[in-house]
Amino acid sequence: MEARIIDLPKILDRRGNLSIIEEENHIPFKIKRTYWIYDVPGGEKRGGHAYRENQEFIVALSGSFDVLLDDGKEQNIFHLNRSYYGLYVPKGFWRKMENFSTNSLALILSSTPFNADDYIYDYEQFKKVFNG
Repeated sequence: MEARIIDLPKILDRRGNLSIIEEENHIPFKIKRTYWIYDVPGGEKRGGHAYRENQEFIVALSGSFDVLLDDGKEQNIFHLNRSYYGLYVPKGFWRKMENFSTNSLALILSSTPFNADDYIYDYEQFKKVFNG
């Protein structure tokens, strides 16, 4: 499965806009864990790992940041800066998040509960696991 941007419903209203996410409707998995990243100091990066099984959906609720995805063969950069779309990241992608703007807020929805054994922190091991 490929990483991709998924547009979310956007309900426009003069009082303020609204977007929603429904599991297995707008994203292709059941949500087992939700977390957010905020107050990232200038120049810092997050991520630097891959998952054996976990899938993620990443939304910039506020501000902007870049998500760098690497499948072991090619790299792609996704710039997230709107709350009405997100990035679907299937298992098998090395990911880094960087270039966080001031007061940015990244929402991450995960398909699995936290499991330390699901993480791959070594890039060479990642390439062996997913590219043979």
